[in-house]
Amino acid sequence: PLDSLTVDFYSEIARQGGVVLVSSLFERRAAGLYHNTSLVFDTDGSIAGKYRKMHIPDDPAYYEKFYFTPGDLGFKPIDTSLGRLGVLVCWDQWYPEAARLMAMNGAQMLIYPTAIGWESSDTPDEKTRQREAWITVQRGHAVANGLPVVTVNRVGHEPDPSGATNGITFWGSSFVAGPQGEMIYLAPDDEEAVTIVDVDMKRSEQVRRWWPFLRDRRIDNYGDLTRRFID
Repeated sequence: PLDSLTVDFYSEIARQGGVVLVSSLFERRAAGLYHNTSLVFDTDGSIAGKYRKMHIPDDPAYYEKFYFTPGDLGFKPIDTSLGRLGVLVCWDQWYPEAARLMAMNGAQMLIYPTAIGWESSDTPDEKTRQREAWITVQRGHAVANGLPVVTVNRVGHEPDPSGATNGITFWGSSFVAGPQGEMIYLAPDDEEAVTIVDVDMKRSEQVRRWWPFLRDRRIDNYGDLTRRFID
């Protein structure tokens, strides 16, 4: 629940550090109703806002549809003392629609708390393809929207207590990309990392003048995007 020791813990960390903190938690909204939620705390420890994960996967070793209800807060950025943050969660990172709607709502940065990795049966080539696709699609969101992207992923192995699989090895590789998709920082894929990365928040203005994708969108012809599939 949002009135819990976990929330108090995050709040105190943000207050003590004087930082805007993007957290991730398993929100109990009501009995039997749960969300994969990101709470954002401002520098004074107050809750600036929350985002409930919209896209819920159901893949081998990721049985989230069993636990989580899709979010109902929409793709609304969260205003903080350091800027307007477009916070999305994990599986959301594959969807250009989510990034675009955050940008259209005025987000100044996209942030993706993430837990993604390799299943034990994946071949080395498949592992490389998955990780590279994951990085590429999010750098694409940066380019398409002229915004910096911050992605933070788990690292290390987690066993499957059921024994149905050999667990997941999370591939780390947390990264920061600029508004042209340029790689500003990339963490290792096999160990934890703590770093401070400087991001020029004013750069998006100039990039969007060079590449005015939002200006040139043909919104009069995009109505079919609201359909599941065009037969």
